[in-house]
Amino acid sequence: MNDQPQISHSDSGDFAAVPAFAEPGVPHIHTLNVPGMQALYVKEVRRFFKVQLQTIWAPAITTLLFLVIFTVALGGAGRTVIGVPFADFIAPGLIMMAMLQNSFANSSFSLLVGKIQGTIVDYLMPPLAVGELIIALIGAAITRAILVGLALWLAMLLWPGVHVIPHHLWAVALFGVLGAAMLGFLGLITSVWAEKFDHAAAVTNFVVTPLALLSGTFYSVDRLAPWFQSIAHGNPVYYAIMGFRYGFIGTVDSTIANPVLTAALALVAVNIVLGVLTYRLLASGWKLKA
Repeated sequence: MNDQPQISHSDSGDFAAVPAFAEPGVPHIHTLNVPGMQALYVKEVRRFFKVQLQTIWAPAITTLLFLVIFTVALGGAGRTVIGVPFADFIAPGLIMMAMLQNSFANSSFSLLVGKIQGTIVDYLMPPLAVGELIIALIGAAITRAILVGLALWLAMLLWPGVHVIPHHLWAVALFGVLGAAMLGFLGLITSVWAEKFDHAAAVTNFVVTPLALLSGTFYSVDRLAPWFQSIAHGNPVYYAIMGFRYGFIGTVDSTIANPVLTAALALVAVNIVLGVLTYRLLASGWKLKA
């Protein structure tokens, strides 16, 4: 075999050297593979957007029914929680809860369906580093969460008796992204561990749903017994919902010092821990590679 670069003849009669391919195992892309990440991100977004009635509008309508039921059953005229009408208190929590659940659903499906259908190679073979793979998948999960949140917000904006005009838009954006990323990481970890859809459903039913329902979505945590408040303060979803609600109503239902700053730092810490764990699992190839 001739190891010299291949030679081609151009139309002008000159000869041009064609660069040889890099040796096997030698990285050819030495910077961040932005086109590759963008392609995977677009692919994941198109996947859930093709069935948007199921992935965006159905969760929004289901969550809106929670608002209708709880405001009719418990939100009588004059009922307030931490100084705001009950409907205004519960609405931001419902939006955040739907965002978290759909972020988890999206990221927990990506790799799992690839393992079940035998197409996991489509994720492992492209020239994407582990970090780039994570960024694309988490970005798609956050996108779905934002779309569900926007759909719910628009519906609640038109709903009589509910006021969802943000007081602090920065808090809405910050806690929305941090919360969606947190459940996105948890979903990726689940998709690596799970071997069938029943496993992912078990995490949804026994981990994600209890964390969401026991996070102060439908009640004020400061009304709970002290021991129950301690349990709530150990729930990271509580900080996501508390900070997100603060962005809408401008107050919080917590007695801890600097609650908004504490919530932001807690979510950043949890995201770092889950992100590192996700990276190590994907880099090891556990349950992904033969």
